[in-house]
Amino acid sequence: MATLNIRHLSPMIPSFNLDETQRFLEEVLGFKCSMNTETYRILSYDGFTLHLQQAGDISEMAVYMEVRDLDTLWEVVKNKLDKVQYREPFLQEYGMKEIHIVLPETKTLLFIGEPVQ
Repeated sequence: MATLNIRHLSPMIPSFNLDETQRFLEEVLGFKCSMNTETYRILSYDGFTLHLQQAGDISEMAVYMEVRDLDTLWEVVKNKLDKVQYREPFLQEYGMKEIHIVLPETKTLLFIGEPVQ
């Protein structure tokens, strides 16, 4: 069994209007934006993060799990994913290396990522 070296978990919230959702989180709740693209935002408050993504199917859910040593984790899990949809490690434009896994019997996408050094 793989030992996960999790740094933190972050909910990924779909939004039909990223600017308005971001404005609310900043002005009402005091979050600060740490990453902003046309389709994706990361907001932080007191060490916690919320990821906002442009909404597709609003009933879908996603969770972001940031880890240490993604490559080792991939070597441990890659042969155990034959019954689920997944995307093997790849680089994202926002500086993360990620694996994507659709959790069985859900509409939940698990993003597992590590900052690119």
